[in-house]
Amino acid sequence: MSLSSSKLKLTTCLWFDGQAQEAAEFYTSIFPNSKIVHVQNHLKCDEQIDPNQTVLVVAFELDGNQFFGLNGGPMFKFNEAISFQIDCANQEEVDYYFEKLSEGGDKSKQVCGWLADKYGVSWQIVPTVLKTMLASEDKEAAARVSQAMSSQVKLNIAELEKAFKG
Repeated sequence: MSLSSSKLKLTTCLWFDGQAQEAAEFYTSIFPNSKIVHVQNHLKCDEQIDPNQTVLVVAFELDGNQFFGLNGGPMFKFNEAISFQIDCANQEEVDYYFEKLSEGGDKSKQVCGWLADKYGVSWQIVPTVLKTMLASEDKEAAARVSQAMSSQVKLNIAELEKAFKG
């Protein structure tokens, strides 16, 4: 087998139960440089699809990352085993993405910067500095940060830095 030397392109496919276009519109309204690329309606020959659904797939981009929303039906649901991590440069970005993506989502799934949006998709809203603190050679400081993080819903950079400094 010969693999191409060009850069591999990965597209994330998200399985929805009739909300693929609505979800794509929601996500593209939140992320900068995002757009819906293509909407494909059901083909008449597809007998397994709910006849009340018109949209089959929606291709969209979120800040250059490619996604494919499929209206596949109610057989599969999202869960926390898969999540999308958003690296945030500052508290303003943490606040923005957490608030926008958690709107209408399951509040019981909000912990340590994680959330489930109104479609059940899991997201991790992570300040970039958190990764640096947790990877610190100062294991006691990293442990304090981990402890502080575990008590937060939306991550607070100032509180995490305070814990890091002891």
